[in-house]
Amino acid sequence: LDPYSFVSPSAYDTAWLSMIEEDNNVGDDELKPMFQDCLDWIMCNQNAREGFWGNSGGYTQMADAEAEDGEEDMYILTSTLACVVALHKWNIGYFHLHKGARFIERSTEMIIGKQIHENGSYPRWFVIKFTGILELAQQLGLHFVFSSRCVKMIKEMFYQRQEILKREKLVGDCNHKPLLAYLEALALKLYVENHEDTIVKSLDNIDGSLFQSPSATASAFMITRNAKCLAYLQNLVQRCPNGVPQKYPLNEDLIKLSMVNLIESTGLGEFFGREIEHVIQQVYRRHDEEEDVKNKPMSYVADQLHKDSLAFRMLRMHGRHISPRRFCWFMKDQEIRCNLERNIDSFLPIILSVYRATDLMFPGEYELEEAREYTWSLLEKRRSIDERMIMHELSTPWIARLRHLDHRMWIEDKNSNVLSSGKASFLRLHSSYSNKVIYLAARNFEFQQAKYRGELEELTMWVKKWGLSDIGFGREKTTYCYFATVTSLPYEYAIKLSKLAAKSAILITVADDFFDEEGSLNDLEALTKAVLRWEGEELKGYGKIIFKALDDIVSETADTCRKHHGTDIIVYLRNIWGETFESWLREAEWSKKGHTPPMEEYIRNGMISIAAHTVALSMSYLIEPSFPQDKLKPGNYDYMTTLLMIIPRLLNDLQSYQKEREQGKINSVLLHLKNHPDLEIEDSIAHIEKIIDSKRKELLEHVLVDGLSDLPKPCKEIHLSCCKVFEMFFNKKNRYDSDTEMLQDIKKALYDPVNVYEQSEIEPLPLMSHGDDFMILPLLLNSMPNILEYKKDEYGAMKTSMCLRRSYRVQKRFMVSQLDDHRKPLKIVASQRNPAPMIQPIFSPCFY
Repeated sequence: LDPYSFVSPSAYDTAWLSMIEEDNNVGDDELKPMFQDCLDWIMCNQNAREGFWGNSGGYTQMADAEAEDGEEDMYILTSTLACVVALHKWNIGYFHLHKGARFIERSTEMIIGKQIHENGSYPRWFVIKFTGILELAQQLGLHFVFSSRCVKMIKEMFYQRQEILKREKLVGDCNHKPLLAYLEALALKLYVENHEDTIVKSLDNIDGSLFQSPSATASAFMITRNAKCLAYLQNLVQRCPNGVPQKYPLNEDLIKLSMVNLIESTGLGEFFGREIEHVIQQVYRRHDEEEDVKNKPMSYVADQLHKDSLAFRMLRMHGRHISPRRFCWFMKDQEIRCNLERNIDSFLPIILSVYRATDLMFPGEYELEEAREYTWSLLEKRRSIDERMIMHELSTPWIARLRHLDHRMWIEDKNSNVLSSGKASFLRLHSSYSNKVIYLAARNFEFQQAKYRGELEELTMWVKKWGLSDIGFGREKTTYCYFATVTSLPYEYAIKLSKLAAKSAILITVADDFFDEEGSLNDLEALTKAVLRWEGEELKGYGKIIFKALDDIVSETADTCRKHHGTDIIVYLRNIWGETFESWLREAEWSKKGHTPPMEEYIRNGMISIAAHTVALSMSYLIEPSFPQDKLKPGNYDYMTTLLMIIPRLLNDLQSYQKEREQGKINSVLLHLKNHPDLEIEDSIAHIEKIIDSKRKELLEHVLVDGLSDLPKPCKEIHLSCCKVFEMFFNKKNRYDSDTEMLQDIKKALYDPVNVYEQSEIEPLPLMSHGDDFMILPLLLNSMPNILEYKKDEYGAMKTSMCLRRSYRVQKRFMVSQLDDHRKPLKIVASQRNPAPMIQPIFSPCFY
């Protein structure tokens, strides 16, 4: 498929191309559109129910979202205005025009009313585009009925536009998008008198566009009839015959990677493995090709940075070698950084993409550390209304996020299909693809939920069968353990391993509490000896319950491995569990006897007692028969397994040192403080955090880079998944010991349906009854509105009706060039009217 088929069309830009005359040196009756296909697209792509154009992304929204997406609403409003003007210009599409005008009248107040900033201003791009296209509409004879409150807001926008035009130059460096990028919406006197040379000089030397904007380039061509503009527009329509995007050209690798990213991030990667690998290999073959971004427009540079950061993250995740320099080049360019800092909200997708790329940081990659700190600071300064995903990214690092819940986050995020930053709203993947992906992902997610709930019921029965739920002490964490294992693994692994892994985690929790709280030294020694010799007949009470459940887990794991792989690993499993019980006994002896071991001895024992490897190794062998058996022997673990053992121990210590200090127990934080009495507790915490960060980077490198570990790739993924579980448990607090901290996540993962649906249609304002004030907004002053006179006019409603019925002759020629800048101040006429029912269309969508 052509990559541009994945790009959402822009109704606004398509409308502007449709307004270009084929030959402007003929009479009005002989004028024809140069791009008839663009006009046809407008006729066929109006929202049949509400009458608007511009649902460009087909984005999804959460059912419980606090507010509608204001940026997309503003884009829809300006797009509808442009399409209505295009239809009016060519005097076709009565029903389309009528419904579009009705949408504008009933929705404008609501849309602009919720976009006003705290300082009383409106978004810059919206002010320029809305006032410009509204002014043009009324210059062509289109009049709209607005309430007096709405008229007041529109007047404020015109005053704000005047300030913008006074403050800024046509081409300057004060904004990421200069005024000339909005050429189609600028006031007449700015670009007709002595500015044609400026327009021509601003055209891109390579493609002939004006800031890669189809609408601005269309306007530039109508003013200058420049051959470069024409070539650009012809190439654009040929490449994008089904509606043009709001930016062209685009980086084709960015389009492909964005589609792959959407598929993988929503949990559908397992269904498209071959296609994803094909794209990854294509991008990897070209990743060494350096792109020269010098003297390129910022929109081009931004897309290149977006592509490079996305490629870096995806290539690393798929095991390819790639240097951080492939996207950290922007840190050395002061102009690019200044543009990012001045326009954070406009470049939010790019900044977020760079920040996500820095999640995959290896030891010694200081460029990534610098880029991460920089993008973190930019994201914290954002003013975006939609902060759900960003807050999630900043509060919960990638290493502490679970796969299944991350899929849900992407499915529900209305900006998951964002492709690039456009002139107005975000440029999105085409709804015909992204909507299907989101729908399939939501159904797939709920299918997995149903499967997981059934397994959780079976697990609960197993816990009751062996008496672990009624043991009478410690923490009952059946749901927590299953939730953590099943949401951290890929589905194909989760469905095979989660119950067994959860059983091991449940038993580890019960046994750890028995050694910490309940058992006497004699009881603990007896249980440990029974595990070492794997004979528990002499055990009694809690020890006997624990041993029987453990024996069932080990037997089931060994039987499963024997059945599927034909190998017997029961001895290895017993040895690993025996080592774990010995470490618990040693800690209990230290605690009960008041012994303080050296730091090295504590870490050596603590990395075993946290029992991360106990779960990870058994799962690894079950999923991969080629797992080296010698790596199952205590003391001979792979270095990646050792890293997995150290990180959770230190994470646990960070969140438990206060509790353990009160109980008189030891902890790596407390040991470091004891060994360095001149330090404060915060210094010891920082020291342990630094060790964790270093080990975390090493683990990522061993997981993602081939050749550093002998373990097969599935086993590496399991090690990473286990690490992410502990990172989630101990991210800023001890969530595992809380009875309520993870309940919301559990509900989302296992029970709550996915909250997505197609874009909610804008609710129309209620029609006012007879006697309510309406304001007819005629032709507004071209740059500085002077709308002061209010006059009751009983014919106001008739005038409006005539405008909508098009009962007068429409002048097709673009009237902008015929306007007089010195016409008299215009008026707003207040009137009363009875609401007229809207005629239901009975013709096909393409009726002319």
